[in-house]
Amino acid sequence: MRAWAPERVAEAAGARLVAPAPARGGDPGPARAVIDSRAAGPGDLFVGLAGATADGGRFAPQALAAGAWGALVAPEHAEAARRAAPGVLLAAADPLAALQALARAWRRALGARVLAITGSTGKTSTKDILAAVLSERLRTVASPENLNTEIGLPLAVLEAPDATEALVLELAMRGAGQIAELAAIAEPDVGVIVNVGPVHLELLGSLEAIAAAKAELIAALAPGTTAVVPAGEPLLVPHLRSDLRTVTFGPGGEVRLAAGPPPAAADHPLDDRAPVRIAAGDQQVELQPNFASAHQLQNLLAAVAAAGALGVVPSGRLDVAFSAWRGDRVALPGGIVIINDCYNANPMSMAAALDDLAAGAPGRRVAVLGDMLELGPAEADYHRELGTRAARAGVGVLVAVGPLARGAARAFGEAGEVHAVDSAEQAAELTARLVGSGDTVLIKGSRGVGLEIVAERLLAERDGPLGPAPDRGDKARTA
Repeated sequence: MRAWAPERVAEAAGARLVAPAPARGGDPGPARAVIDSRAAGPGDLFVGLAGATADGGRFAPQALAAGAWGALVAPEHAEAARRAAPGVLLAAADPLAALQALARAWRRALGARVLAITGSTGKTSTKDILAAVLSERLRTVASPENLNTEIGLPLAVLEAPDATEALVLELAMRGAGQIAELAAIAEPDVGVIVNVGPVHLELLGSLEAIAAAKAELIAALAPGTTAVVPAGEPLLVPHLRSDLRTVTFGPGGEVRLAAGPPPAAADHPLDDRAPVRIAAGDQQVELQPNFASAHQLQNLLAAVAAAGALGVVPSGRLDVAFSAWRGDRVALPGGIVIINDCYNANPMSMAAALDDLAAGAPGRRVAVLGDMLELGPAEADYHRELGTRAARAGVGVLVAVGPLARGAARAFGEAGEVHAVDSAEQAAELTARLVGSGDTVLIKGSRGVGLEIVAERLLAERDGPLGPAPDRGDKARTA
């Protein structure tokens, strides 16, 4: 928006221009929008949103005093902001709706191809992979970290510079209508649904309702654009459209693995540079990605299918910088490996993480697993299944964190050493004592459990007391 004059910004946002910018020279418009006055600085448009505990519009004077290009606030805050410091001042009855309208206007002005991704699990990783695939050929911008909500997505759009050719956006969902709201801002050329699974069942009630919510992305696509969906997903079939180009991925799909990395040998983990061959229609795609886990390879197929809709066919080395806490692997002294996958969890992602642990851990497998939240009436069943799956994955030590995870600990049975604790703090203290040389430690749970402190504790002690696993004789049980 650097080239946009204040009048054009106001028109695009549907806001009233209260005060023009002072004559400062340089570009007349803002570079991005921010909603935290503490982060506002030169070139920023501060948007004051009403929150649960405070109205951000009250902080517009501080943002302008810090040199912000301007502020977008509700009318009741406009006069105080105008007196505070020079800058552009926009007033709108609903600043959030104005922010969304501004983002939609900028998306249209960019002329970039927009790819929108949603799914029950793996959407952030798929976004990261797709951005890496496209960036080899196109000037690509992707949603930073987790800017995927009705607030975050417009902020992500407005960060894209005017030279952007491909814009990869993540769309989050917790209820019906939310994907439709986000898609109306993004106006995607390609819509990707990574999968449909039991996430937010507490709010939506059934898998069919979850599929319908995800399929709002399909409904939002303009005729002639592309929908990318998992092959053989019956829950999405009622939502497919004949006026779209539909590309399927995964086993039996149009984009599928022709040859993947070899299975892990008993004495060494998967080779992170093993070649992968993908059949994409009548083309063969050969890649050497810096990952080899089965669920990330599935995400890779979705990314290759989406890139193909833009005419981009990748080849050779593929280096993906995954977002934090999504399967980060960190090697510690003594052959210890930490898999920090604690950003979130649901039955699908837990199963994938345990399968990867089973495939890629050369030594003892330690799993620190927290509650999976928002699963509704079947939550106890899902946690029992989690314990059973951990046992099948050959987990040697299970640390179950939270009241729901105690069901997983009980279902784990006598498969290995098992502990059940109430909090992430207790898990951090316990796991630091349990882990020894050669262990691979998976840390995963729903965001509300806060298991990142377990990983932080282990990483802080990388040069500390972690050593050989103690010989405990009989299997410990504290479940």
